[in-house]
Amino acid sequence: MKANPNVAVRALSAADVDIVQEMVLEFGAYLISLGDTWQHNFTAEKYLEDGFGPHPAFRGFIAERNGQALGYILLSPNYDVDRGMRIEVIIDLWVRPAIRRSGAGRALMAAAAASAAANGAQSLLWAVYRPNRLAFDFYQAIGGRLVADLDWMYLDLPGLEQRG
Repeated sequence: MKANPNVAVRALSAADVDIVQEMVLEFGAYLISLGDTWQHNFTAEKYLEDGFGPHPAFRGFIAERNGQALGYILLSPNYDVDRGMRIEVIIDLWVRPAIRRSGAGRALMAAAAASAAANGAQSLLWAVYRPNRLAFDFYQAIGGRLVADLDWMYLDLPGLEQRG
């Protein structure tokens, strides 16, 4: 995956809280326009606490050109027991609509892939909101493959013990 040299990518920091929040809200509005029931739960406080507190749950990168934020990516380490390997999960990838096809998305994915490999991961995994065809097409263009046999599920906690 070749990154665009006109796009600078650097690690996110706590100081990026405001610009990340701005882009998170843009991403949320975009998802809502596709029919998602997105709610703004990834607040500035959650960004700082969960990304830069004593036990960070994620890390990420920001793409910039001439000091302007183009997009961001968040990822987290994980493990694939079936394949017996470390993986990293892409939690969020957003590129601002006005600069799509500028190489920012590829640059962010390249940074995530390099970082994941440096941490011993052998694969990246992510979910795509089905109506988001732009994202699906982008991921397919960079070599992403659909995991046809799996549907992701979740269970809010506490949860299981309340269902008997």
